[in-house]
Amino acid sequence: MKPEDRELVAQLCAARSGQKVDPAKDYLIETRLGAVARREGFDSIGDLMTGLRAQREDRLIWAIVEAMAAGDTSFFRDRTPFDHFREVQAPELARRRGEQPIRIWSAACSTGQEVHSLAMLVDDMAGQWPDARFELFGSDLSERALEKAQSGLYTQFEVQRGLPIRSLVRHFEKVDDMWVISPQLRQSIRWRRLNLIGDLSRVRGFDLIFCRNVIGGMIEPARQRLVENLAAALNPGGQVVFGVDEDPVAGAEPLRQVEGAPGLFALSATDRAAA
Repeated sequence: MKPEDRELVAQLCAARSGQKVDPAKDYLIETRLGAVARREGFDSIGDLMTGLRAQREDRLIWAIVEAMAAGDTSFFRDRTPFDHFREVQAPELARRRGEQPIRIWSAACSTGQEVHSLAMLVDDMAGQWPDARFELFGSDLSERALEKAQSGLYTQFEVQRGLPIRSLVRHFEKVDDMWVISPQLRQSIRWRRLNLIGDLSRVRGFDLIFCRNVIGGMIEPARQRLVENLAAALNPGGQVVFGVDEDPVAGAEPLRQVEGAPGLFALSATDRAAA
């Protein structure tokens, strides 16, 4: 790829989704865009970029941006947040919400391993709180990632990454050389394509949001926009789970870090009422 083509990719990603793409990482960019070129019927990445410059077709721009947004994920990744959910957050939400639905959103859910991990935990805890109703939501920028997430179909390699054998046996079925998560769990999750720095004014009412390993890869203005969008989507007392080593932005009000819980930020009832 020409340097100016890599610069254009970086500019488009920053403008559309707030992604921070380093134009110097030619191998990464070419690897991601090679698949886009083949899928869109171009003979090469060079032809893809020529077509992009000639047409500026919105669908093609998003195909490139989505390809560059693809992230690594696995079941129960960085186990601590899931342990905290099972031991602290779920019991507290069940007590506090009573018969009201407990709404949990996996933002930037990629191919679905995170939100499926949460669904497995909720299913395993069924019966502990008879009145509790958990509602799970998964969103991502990439339509292709969401298609895979909704299918619940994973390779042997993917289920071996972080998934305990007891969860595999309890919640999956073998289909040829693949594994598919149970229909019950697939149907318990609602899916939607969302741009996390877009207009999310209709995305509201969540008690807990997982948005891990996202904000660190964004440009500064987009980081602030993301924090504002997530805070606005929370119910009073709601929480956001960022990556353990992620610091949203300086002055990330109205989110405040929970003491002793790296990566966990909370919205107080008074903050939400004033928002």
